[in-house]
Amino acid sequence: MTAAPAPLVVVTSGEPAGIGPDLCLLLAEREWPARLVFLADPTLLADRARQLGLHSSLTVVTPTGVGPHQPRQLQILPVPLAAPCTAGHLDVRNASYVLELLRIAASGCLDGTFAAMVTAPLQKSVINDAGVPFRGHTEFLAALAGIPRPVMLLVADTLRVALATTHVPLQAVAGAIRTTDLVDTLRVLSHGLRAQLGIPSPRIAVLGLNPHAGESGHLGREELDIITPAILRAQAEGLRVHGPLPADTAFTPHHLKDADAVLAMYHDQGLPVLKYAGFGRAVNITLGLPFIRTSVDHGTALDLAGTGQADPSSLMAAVELALRCIRT
Repeated sequence: MTAAPAPLVVVTSGEPAGIGPDLCLLLAEREWPARLVFLADPTLLADRARQLGLHSSLTVVTPTGVGPHQPRQLQILPVPLAAPCTAGHLDVRNASYVLELLRIAASGCLDGTFAAMVTAPLQKSVINDAGVPFRGHTEFLAALAGIPRPVMLLVADTLRVALATTHVPLQAVAGAIRTTDLVDTLRVLSHGLRAQLGIPSPRIAVLGLNPHAGESGHLGREELDIITPAILRAQAEGLRVHGPLPADTAFTPHHLKDADAVLAMYHDQGLPVLKYAGFGRAVNITLGLPFIRTSVDHGTALDLAGTGQADPSSLMAAVELALRCIRT
């Protein structure tokens, strides 16, 4: 009986002036139980490999021609840069290139060509400077897939933090939190923890928005009027949800022992704790998509691009998690 081929995972190389190309080259240095294919401009990767002193073999392939991964051998689906690139120097002309990487990867995931996509970091500001409204990978991929409720979940070992709102200015957070949306988010989060991470009956701790979770309404009514009703509705549907918990004590061992994931109300409420606990090995996974997408937990580090100082640990962890999700 012929063994099934190793899963085909596509890796987008991200912002060309950042460390994404460096990370892809370093990722390919080791063995992987998968067929890895990199979306990038081959000339960009060849130039960066020379800059880093890496002796990488680059081969242009088609999706049907991707073979098993071999260390230091990159199989590349070619996408041409819009403009020449220098490490560390952004160019708005290449914003279209970065978005094309995502479109190709998502399209291949949607039609079953790829088993998962893993994304290197991009620079949101340069895409917006190019005149394209862009909030982040999560929202962009959800729009391509036609999904109304993506959920950003970051994973660092056993600590998992999801976000009720993602890339929203702080002054707009309170207005962006609604009971119906929170219930939808809890559904997606619970399903994703089961289906992709293999947690059979996930327990979710929900944070409050205000200090001390509103102090019984004295420090804000969002917990009473919005968050608690959402928790009660989710519990009525059979979800294992509890809260709202004060954010300043929710990440203590006493509370975390009863939670498989924590739902934070906004980006900088939950992610600083997670990144402190696991920066460099944390992984961003987008739940709610009809395919598996994982990513690094950091930005483009323009100052490190081409220097040989970039750490590929998070991208490696992202591939590892994608493979684990494929097997679940």
